[in-house]
Amino acid sequence: MEIKKVFVVGAGLMGSGISQVCATAGYDVTMRDINDEAVARGMKEIEKSLGRFVKKEKISEADAKAAAARVTGTTEMAAAADADLVVEAVFEKLELKQDVFGQLDEIARPECILATNTSAISITSIAAATKRPDKVAGTHFFSPVPMMRLCELIRGLLTSDETMKAVEDWAVSLGKETVLVQKDVAGFIANRVGLAMFGVAISLVEAGVASPQDIDKAMKLGFAHRMGPCETADLTGIDVLTNAMKAIYNETQDERHWPPELMLRMVTAGLLGRKTGKGFYDYSSGEQVAYWTV
Repeated sequence: MEIKKVFVVGAGLMGSGISQVCATAGYDVTMRDINDEAVARGMKEIEKSLGRFVKKEKISEADAKAAAARVTGTTEMAAAADADLVVEAVFEKLELKQDVFGQLDEIARPECILATNTSAISITSIAAATKRPDKVAGTHFFSPVPMMRLCELIRGLLTSDETMKAVEDWAVSLGKETVLVQKDVAGFIANRVGLAMFGVAISLVEAGVASPQDIDKAMKLGFAHRMGPCETADLTGIDVLTNAMKAIYNETQDERHWPPELMLRMVTAGLLGRKTGKGFYDYSSGEQVAYWTV
């Protein structure tokens, strides 16, 4: 099936990023969120991000304007009715995603593919909320979506070969490199490995072994990581990572995947990273500033 129209559920960091790369690749995009304010923030973020690409001369001003014009904002789920592909990018909660997919299953055309941007939750569990599990797949983008090249493609237990081929062709058309996850395990590849690293790194901060900045420095200089685990946690959102770790733990019952107590306390305190102005670093000045001491 040829994909021309993409419907994105969620206008936050991930949803707006997915909408941007789709529009830049020439797709007509409708981006939906629960209220006008959230949609407006998402549209503004797309314009800002495209502006940064123009400034860096990675895209022309004319192409940036054309991409922005391809994105339409809405608060209506019913706008998914003419989509060829829907990408869900809501908060990492199984019940929420199942509710969204249940609605989409009633609205979207029978041939429409339903994709989830979940970073850890079982694709099969999400697909169970629909009558078309063969047309449900995982398309896990990484943040920030316009910059990160990877997209994990995850097959649910009942996902068809045709669906997997369609989402792979689509992801490649966005300029992404893909990896195929053939077995639906919580956390897939990247987060099954990466979240274990985050857990260990944050446990070291919690135990007073080293500061976030020294742990990040060690991983960047010692392992050639572009960002350290604490910086990456702040960028992604401490709450998002916490829920992803819980999803893996709930499936595996492996204590190694339970989030450190410090992460749980940070979520309670609202120290979620960049989006709240403070996490392992302080962003209130507009710059990343180290403040954590051990």
